[in-house]
Amino acid sequence: QVQLVESGGGLVQPGGSLRLSCTASGFTFMTYYMSWVRQAPGKGLEWVSSINPGGGSTYYAHSVKGRFTISRDDAKNTLYLQMDSLKPEDTALYYCAVPTIYWGQGTQVTVSS
Repeated sequence: QVQLVESGGGLVQPGGSLRLSCTASGFTFMTYYMSWVRQAPGKGLEWVSSINPGGGSTYYAHSVKGRFTISRDDAKNTLYLQMDSLKPEDTALYYCAVPTIYWGQGTQVTVSS
């Protein structure tokens, strides 16, 4: 069956960094656009970033552009999100997804001093 398993979340101080990982199984990972989507407490889903098959094209929400970097390793069926210069407003549950099709369970990121 399809599984997307996120890891790497945690508590970090403002200005700090985290690297999220998402390991995929049960579908042909390398052929799909992959995305990160987040949900802050009490708010709706917010698209963060996407990457095309092969990784040659990346896309970012304005709120994270220049601070976050999405990448993929198709040999390892793994999606990454490098998050730098984190802000308290980045606090959210971060999901790895093929939007409308496959979703992970999420990993919590909390940015607080």
